[in-house]
Amino acid sequence: MERDRDRVAVFVDGANFFYMQKNDLSWFVDTKKLLKYCERFGEVVDAYYYVGKDTPPEAGQQAFLNALTYIGYALVTKPIKTIYDSGSGKFIQKANLDIEIVLDMFNTIDNYDIAVLVSGDGDFDRALKLLRARGKRFKVIASPHFVASELREVAGMHLIDMEGIRTDIEKA
Repeated sequence: MERDRDRVAVFVDGANFFYMQKNDLSWFVDTKKLLKYCERFGEVVDAYYYVGKDTPPEAGQQAFLNALTYIGYALVTKPIKTIYDSGSGKFIQKANLDIEIVLDMFNTIDNYDIAVLVSGDGDFDRALKLLRARGKRFKVIASPHFVASELREVAGMHLIDMEGIRTDIEKA
């Protein structure tokens, strides 16, 4: 039996996605509309949302995470660590999930035809090159000024500017 639609897997880098909205866009993305938008590329068979989580999570954060699961995202979380930056003399919070995203991209590679990465992080350029070498197609969704040149170079015409799809994904 032959498939008539491509299978799509969505990978959302939650921290990068948050900072794109906070620091680059003057509006917020509706995560449900984002998933609906990705259906343009085929049948969404998997959607992952990667995010650092407070321990214990604050009520608002937990409500957001719960909402994501009802929308259809599988959550991949990691505890947020507080690290002292001796250069700035400040404490910073961090929960890097880049490796989890890349591992999931490759551990689920047989389940999809097109990967949609929602991130502007240049660390993903090598993973996308390897996906292409394995015969997979991909799309990168990022805000216009919050996408690394390395990611822009590998994505080329497969880079989707969030400003260009604002009417489809903006939170009401």
